[in-house]
Amino acid sequence: MKKLILLLLFIPLFGLSQDFIESVPVYPGCEDTTNTSVCFQEQILKHIAQHFRYPKLAKKRKIQGRVFVMFTVGEGGYIDNIRARGPHVILEEEAKRIISLLPRFKPGSQDGKPVRVPFSIPIIFKL
Repeated sequence: MKKLILLLLFIPLFGLSQDFIESVPVYPGCEDTTNTSVCFQEQILKHIAQHFRYPKLAKKRKIQGRVFVMFTVGEGGYIDNIRARGPHVILEEEAKRIISLLPRFKPGSQDGKPVRVPFSIPIIFKL
């Protein structure tokens, strides 16, 4: 039985304090919600659960653990600069694959101009 555990913690990593970002990226469909950050987190978690596949080789070798995935929502709203750190490259590759499938976001902005905004999310793989 495959099992995915996601921490309900989605961490925006701003180079500056969050107070300096006028508008954070918005997940598609969350534009008209009252709390876009909660909607953002819910949609990310739904996306990960929907696209998650426990790697066969990781199952066979009983590899499990926490993978931290870092990525950037670019000025055009696309996901780029995906990096992962975890207990094994097999799990890191699966985490990066899932994040690479995220849809285009409404980009974050500062002074009315689109800006790059980095994020990090932990994904726990457990058998």
